[in-house]
Amino acid sequence: MDSSNPSNTGGAQHAAGHAHHSLDDRPWHPDDDRPLLRVVFAVPVVLLTLAAAFFLWLAVVTHPDSEWDEAAYGGIELGCALTLVSASAVGALWLVPAVRKVMRWPWALPAALLGAAAVVRWVSSGA
Repeated sequence: MDSSNPSNTGGAQHAAGHAHHSLDDRPWHPDDDRPLLRVVFAVPVVLLTLAAAFFLWLAVVTHPDSEWDEAAYGGIELGCALTLVSASAVGALWLVPAVRKVMRWPWALPAALLGAAAVVRWVSSGA
């Protein structure tokens, strides 16, 4: 038996075109970094969703005293607009392929629902 035979030393792997990396000693798994990436991507998604929820809450609890109360109508419009901006930012972040691969659609669903509720509130406010 010849010890210089490439099939005994793992040289066949190099002959097959596989590059040797220093990390080849550990088994490769496609989801190795997903838990950490999910935490990293979850921070802006959760913060923007919470901001959208806060702005929508402000728009919902604001009630005009009468038809002449332009300040209240402006507050409703501003709250709805800021909700849409925050929800759109979550949607834009989720559309990035790297983010979408790690964070599935349920992460973006609350922001989308908040955005839809903001549109309903804005339309129903009569502003």
